[in-house]
Amino acid sequence: MSLTAILVGSVYGGAEDLAENTLKKFKQAGVEAKVFSDCSLADILAENPEHWLVITSTTGQGDVPDNLANVYFELKNTPNLTGQKYAVIAMGDSSYFDTFCQAGKDFDEVLAECMATQLQPKLEIDACETMDAVGAAQTWLDEFIAKLKV
Repeated sequence: MSLTAILVGSVYGGAEDLAENTLKKFKQAGVEAKVFSDCSLADILAENPEHWLVITSTTGQGDVPDNLANVYFELKNTPNLTGQKYAVIAMGDSSYFDTFCQAGKDFDEVLAECMATQLQPKLEIDACETMDAVGAAQTWLDEFIAKLKV
């Protein structure tokens, strides 16, 4: 069975909570997965994941959280992830108009530039609409799991 790497970028714990709930949901569905936080790109690549799921909040002026920033910047220098499939859950606050979910948008862009294939369109979760990111992601995650099992 192939591994799904769950990359989590979090400042206040919301993305971590969603990642942990996602890991439980994956295990219940029989999907092999591992959470990566405060790691390097080499740590992720060493596990040879076929699928990547980035779950990240946005911080500062549209920045990737510190615990995932190194991976993001390392990806900018990684020219080829052909064969890798990915999806992104971006968490943000739409009151920050120009930078809403920017970290997730940036990951979506850099993974595409690395020739990875988007498995499912990005999910944007707006803190102005819901504080329940886990609930907001359930239908999207069910669809994602179905695609992992094909």
